[in-house]
Amino acid sequence: MLTVAASALLRNNKKSTAAACFSLAMPFLLSSPTPPPPPPHSSSLPRSPSPRPRLPLPPPRRAALVTAAQDPRWRRAMASLAVSASASASGEEVTHLAQREAAEIDEQLMGPLGFSVDQLMELAGLSVAAAVAEVYKLGEHTRVLVICGPGNNGGDGLVAARHLHHFGYKPSVCYPKRTPKPLYSGLCTQLESLTIPFVPVEDLPANLSEEFDIIIDAMFGFSFHGTPRPPFDDLINRLVSLSAIDNSAKRPAIVSVDIPSGWHVEEGDINGGGFKPDMLVSLTAPKLCAKKFTGPHHFLGGRFVPPPIVSKYKLHLPPYPGTSMCVRIGKAPSVDISSLRENYISPELLENQVMPDPFDQFVRWFDEAVTAGLRESNAMALTTADKEGKPSSRMVLLKGVDKQGFVWYTNYGSQKAHDLSENPNAALLFYWNEMNRQVRVEGSVQKVPEEESEKYFHSRPRGSQLGAIVSKQSTVIPGREVLQQAYKELEQKYSDGSVIPKPDYWGGYRLTPKLFEFWQGQQSRLHDRLQYSLREVDRSTVWHIERLSP
Repeated sequence: MLTVAASALLRNNKKSTAAACFSLAMPFLLSSPTPPPPPPHSSSLPRSPSPRPRLPLPPPRRAALVTAAQDPRWRRAMASLAVSASASASGEEVTHLAQREAAEIDEQLMGPLGFSVDQLMELAGLSVAAAVAEVYKLGEHTRVLVICGPGNNGGDGLVAARHLHHFGYKPSVCYPKRTPKPLYSGLCTQLESLTIPFVPVEDLPANLSEEFDIIIDAMFGFSFHGTPRPPFDDLINRLVSLSAIDNSAKRPAIVSVDIPSGWHVEEGDINGGGFKPDMLVSLTAPKLCAKKFTGPHHFLGGRFVPPPIVSKYKLHLPPYPGTSMCVRIGKAPSVDISSLRENYISPELLENQVMPDPFDQFVRWFDEAVTAGLRESNAMALTTADKEGKPSSRMVLLKGVDKQGFVWYTNYGSQKAHDLSENPNAALLFYWNEMNRQVRVEGSVQKVPEEESEKYFHSRPRGSQLGAIVSKQSTVIPGREVLQQAYKELEQKYSDGSVIPKPDYWGGYRLTPKLFEFWQGQQSRLHDRLQYSLREVDRSTVWHIERLSP
């Protein structure tokens, strides 16, 4: 039998492949535009592991560093959800600061509240880089030009360039008026040590669109007064010319740090002749001019505002999701659904590189998903159909797997259970988005033995045991308070720590596979699809591997 935990499955006869599993998973997290090498040839890997007792699936591991590599679309969705929930709860819009208020907040941050300029600059630059990475995907927008002014805004740009380099982008820096202070000299030294090129104004290409995918405007911040002098006046005019191009696909995306350079900090583009950035990354809190911003992407960055500042200035700011350094604010951009697409970058999935047994191949991929820290890597879509063939799908959690099949638990009175009682055929789909992988499994379904359900039920947290009793799954209830009241009553009933009996209407199912399909996303939609199906050969049943057209 097989388990799906790398630590248990590979301990005895696959220790030598543990490092290979981790190295295979890592390229997906790095989002490198260069395809990682293919996995080792199957001949170098052990065959099916020897039988051993089946263990339940481990909870997915969530290492902090790996969590940051989760799908950006998930982080953006959570950010939008957090902002919407916050705004709807209070009925207030995000606070916008006047120039005087912004200056006062900076003075207090760097005075009684103990922040240094370099600390704030580091957080601001990281926020800008994070916002850019949220929207402009690596591979499609790789070449970045960061135009830095002589003040703190320019320093934010220098820091952003460093982080973008580490994210995998290829930044270049235009820094016409270098500030001689040690902080700025140190930032320049850091960039030079990374071989990030500094491009003089006179060496910039006449057509910026030919050499850059993104231009970051870090010239002037909220403290700037007057009219931009050379060479910044010309640089701003070049951005004006770019933003006038109607088709954004034919020009670099323009990202402004805190204030679009040349705009009035409170009144915005007064004369109407300024450039119109595609993204604005406000820092600390949006400035009043941000109300005039009409681009599709407005983010707030600089996750450092302490409660005394929030209280004194009555700031209403959105919560930052998870560990993110930026959060989308304002109206989410409209999306042309037909244009949404990914160009997957993955190692090839070849017949001579996969395991001959599909269970072993599933275990290999599952272990890599767990090692990569993917969120709920044991989540799977379960599709059932009733006696009339009407299908229905839902997400459930895999709780065990062995050579007999895939196990999950549910209420025997649910819709899926009703379907399975009429039609015992079902399909499972595992989708590991961050690794460009899916696995389809089709087969017949039976209930697991009662003692197996009993054992698993009592391995669950007590709260989950009570929840299974309370929930009459798929039935209509008058409101959530009914569930909450029933749960409280059961919680009190078993408050003495006594054993909670498993209800008769709750237990497990096992799908016995007849077909597997392993899918690996590839560039230009030339995806790899390998199908395993059962065949009779010399009076024995074996798994047969064949390639399907994408």
